[in-house]
Amino acid sequence: MKIYGEIGTSNVVAIGIFDGVHLGHQQIIATAVKAKADSNSPKLVALTFDPHPTAILAPEKEPPRLTTLEDRVQLLQAAGADAVAVITFDREFANLTPAEFIENILVDKLAASEVVVGENFTFGNKAAGKSKDLAAVLPTHGVPLVESGGEVISSTRIRNLLIAGDVAQAQLLLGRRFTLSGEVIHGEARGRKIGYPTANLKAARNICIPADGVYAGWLSIPGDRWPAAISIGTNPTFPGERGRQVEAFVLDRDDLELYGEISTYEFGSRLRETIAFDGLDPLLIQMAQDCDQARKYTSVTK
Repeated sequence: MKIYGEIGTSNVVAIGIFDGVHLGHQQIIATAVKAKADSNSPKLVALTFDPHPTAILAPEKEPPRLTTLEDRVQLLQAAGADAVAVITFDREFANLTPAEFIENILVDKLAASEVVVGENFTFGNKAAGKSKDLAAVLPTHGVPLVESGGEVISSTRIRNLLIAGDVAQAQLLLGRRFTLSGEVIHGEARGRKIGYPTANLKAARNICIPADGVYAGWLSIPGDRWPAAISIGTNPTFPGERGRQVEAFVLDRDDLELYGEISTYEFGSRLRETIAFDGLDPLLIQMAQDCDQARKYTSVTK
């Protein structure tokens, strides 16, 4: 177990995978914040797991992640957790009985005084443990599922929205804009040659990437944030085969040298699908229009 931050001698422990730290997850943390205040417990610990349990139990069904572990930790701390405890989810951990999980993890390692979970939370070998099993040992708060538009907010629902390119609806369920983070790497340098130098993102493995298309958004590095047009796709106008690329053109800037920088790509609105153009000239006309749209969007949306 790796702990980010400091735990106390008596802790309220909020448990979940928390991928995306969406509005439903934030409600669990908010409930834990209140439980901490009501009980005078010194710390709130968010307990999460990495990798995703499905990666071990059913690897063929492992979902793409909404956040890297590093981003998940930061988001949980920003939501109110004093510390984040990350358990390596492996076969040994998966085989713990519900009683062993409560005693070995919650009581012995995390000094849990109270527990907060979503009402559908299960744990232990073969997901045999339920909230009532926790409540038999520790005071337990079961947080109702949060809905939006008549449907439960879930990481799966948000993934599906992103895969469809609906970053605006995903933002509503996340409670913030969807972002991708990573190192800026060298691409084919074609953008620089045609007047649109782009910063290519080295995305984390198995991260959820929105549908191919052009988006209005922002690119940021520590200390700076710029409006940008973000492109996702395989550049089908140009010959050759290539994998999906995520690249951003910082609007009205051709002087930035971002190679090697750890950057964040922030998605605001999808402008259009990826299209294979009949040559460079129609592509350049469309790119100018894309930048105009992105400029208008980011000028009124911060």
